[in-house]
Amino acid sequence: MKKSVLSVLTFFVLALMLSAQGKTIQLFNGKNLKGWEVLNGTAEYKVVDNEIVGTSKMGTPNTFLATKKEYTNFILEYEIFLGRGLNSGVQIRSHSTPEYHNGRVHGLQVEADDSPRKWFGGLYDEARKGWRYPLEYNPKVKTAYKQGQWNKIKVIASGNRIATWVNGINCTNLYEESVETGFIGLQVHGIGKSKDKAGKTIKWRNIELTEVPDDYEFKTTAPAINYALNTLSQEEQANGWKLLWDGTTTKGWRGAKRDDFPDKGWSVKDGILTVHASGGGESEHGGDIVTTKPFRNFILEVDFKFTEGANSGIKYFVDTNLNKGTGSAIGCEFQILDDKNHKDAKKGVDGNRTLSSLYDLIRGDAQEYIPSLYTKKYVNKGGWNRARIVVNGQKVQHFLNGCKMVEYVRGTQQWRALVKYSKYKDWPNFGEAEEGLILLQDHGDEVHFKNIKIKELD
Repeated sequence: MKKSVLSVLTFFVLALMLSAQGKTIQLFNGKNLKGWEVLNGTAEYKVVDNEIVGTSKMGTPNTFLATKKEYTNFILEYEIFLGRGLNSGVQIRSHSTPEYHNGRVHGLQVEADDSPRKWFGGLYDEARKGWRYPLEYNPKVKTAYKQGQWNKIKVIASGNRIATWVNGINCTNLYEESVETGFIGLQVHGIGKSKDKAGKTIKWRNIELTEVPDDYEFKTTAPAINYALNTLSQEEQANGWKLLWDGTTTKGWRGAKRDDFPDKGWSVKDGILTVHASGGGESEHGGDIVTTKPFRNFILEVDFKFTEGANSGIKYFVDTNLNKGTGSAIGCEFQILDDKNHKDAKKGVDGNRTLSSLYDLIRGDAQEYIPSLYTKKYVNKGGWNRARIVVNGQKVQHFLNGCKMVEYVRGTQQWRALVKYSKYKDWPNFGEAEEGLILLQDHGDEVHFKNIKIKELD
């Protein structure tokens, strides 16, 4: 009797789950491009043998084949065959509106990447926010992509959560700051004047979508990366993350040279903490702010946005008793700088004062750790960037937008040699404290902060 009741209950639960999902539809009928439209560029899309074939072309920007219908919450599955050396992707929840750069396609993209960096299946925000989930957050899945073969992709978007799978392997687990409704779009990436890439093809087939509710539950194995405003996901809370700033008050912070929070120079509005411009001087207006408690071993994340020509920083191992005179409090610094428009980028040694660097000591350069990258650093100019600082004993790492930029070990002969030839040479045992405060710098320029969170390590 008990088994019978359980069977009925199991059937009822499964029926409810299935009824919550919509009917699976074929976005591509295998015959023509009905229901789709070409946006932005002039690369060609055509149907061949039940496949959509996009061909790369010189002299055109990115070209997208977009669904005319928009979707919010769904399971999207498709197969893709990517030509050697090409970059492509599939847009989800994306947009093309006259008011945004004259209709330029923008929104979240499931990356299709045939380059040595192997970020196939990562999540990139096209023409807007930049990288949201590069596979440096989950490097063990870089082998999921099969070069020169058909690859099966699965995407689940439910509420503000998006996850991707490549050939059955979960690659990403992203919590976005908002829920969007938009089209699905296939991309033929612009190739500029690269003759060797002209005429190469990207193919898609078996493109199907099932709409789901916004509270659709699903399991992932990929690490959670969260951009929801000043909010921790359940996964983050379970893994020991805590908000270092609550998004509304100044609780937990004080001025570096005072016992309370500065009464000028800083403001809190709409979940954003802002240090205001005051002429570019170092700690001359509101002054630096620091946490009210010290930290020893931790992972710190801070989202920041700098204005044109701005200078600031995130410091750690700060001891506010070291410098009670003019200037900033003393500590190791993750440099925040507009490299293009601030003169400090050309000072120091070998770029060690540029964005993400360990200020005046070690240059921030992702190519040192990810040699296949196209650039030394991915920077969302004019937008939000994410700093991550990892301290585990004497070992320290800086990350910018998911990419490692700096790694060093404190207290070694090499460390002390670096300090000896830096601006910190006069501070005894600089950077070797077991613990210290965390600091956000007032350097007289307008810089914004949000999503300040920390995970303390054993």
